[in-house]
Amino acid sequence: MKIAIFGNEYQPQHAQGISRLLWALQKNGVETMIEIKFHSFLVEEGLGVEELPAFDAGSMPQVDMAMSLGGDGTFLTTVMWVGNRQTPIVGINTGHLGYLTAYRLDEAETAVAQLLAGDYSVEARTMLEVKCDDLEIRHPYALNEIAILRHDTSAMLKMRTSLSDIELTTYQGDGLIVSTPTGSTAYNLSAGGPIISPAAQCVVLSPLSPHSLTMRPLVVPDEAVVSITTHSRAASYQMSIDGEVHVCPEGTTVTVRKAPFQAMVVQPRGRHFAMALREKLLWGT
Repeated sequence: MKIAIFGNEYQPQHAQGISRLLWALQKNGVETMIEIKFHSFLVEEGLGVEELPAFDAGSMPQVDMAMSLGGDGTFLTTVMWVGNRQTPIVGINTGHLGYLTAYRLDEAETAVAQLLAGDYSVEARTMLEVKCDDLEIRHPYALNEIAILRHDTSAMLKMRTSLSDIELTTYQGDGLIVSTPTGSTAYNLSAGGPIISPAAQCVVLSPLSPHSLTMRPLVVPDEAVVSITTHSRAASYQMSIDGEVHVCPEGTTVTVRKAPFQAMVVQPRGRHFAMALREKLLWGT
């Protein structure tokens, strides 16, 4: 098995746990290669990885699996770099919540054994594709959400929104989130949006601080193309793609549609969405 490892290079407190994981991989004959920035961090921590090959994130080699070492932010970055390769991605949590991850770092040996035995499942997760008129976007895909946000101003945004060329409404407020089912437990949840099973075929539109009590979160089929033309007294607004921010000129249109590929997320066999709700979001507690 070949595994490409991506990681958060700001976690020296987890160096020994990462060292045990790398040892477990090498002990079991896994061909391991490490993203170059994370590789440099591990070398600085003295983990003896100098002989392991490093690669640039923008040109990930052909591998059987990608591994994310960090929290949800690192996982989303790994998804971004994997892109449309359809490579399964397994998350090892060293962060706070790690909602997207499959294992904790202290479960490293168990994780390696299950991966090598094929004792896992792969969930296909809906991705979103976005464009903003003529703005060049290097990574126009999101696993969690696309968000329209104010930019360096308190001026209200007016977001004229349509679904597949049919006018929906003009949202007025601080912004608008277009979320996948996977992202329903991220920014969408904080904004009062619904929790949705990752297997559902839909997207959620959740307004941020709307200036009308009638503007509630809306669930629509994921085949809908969402077009958002944003006006404001300010000269620009922000478009966030899974946390990666781009500045768009006022008056431009952001178009969001289902991506032509899915993210392949590794889960331990038998793992269910409801279990993550109970264990990580303390559902019902």
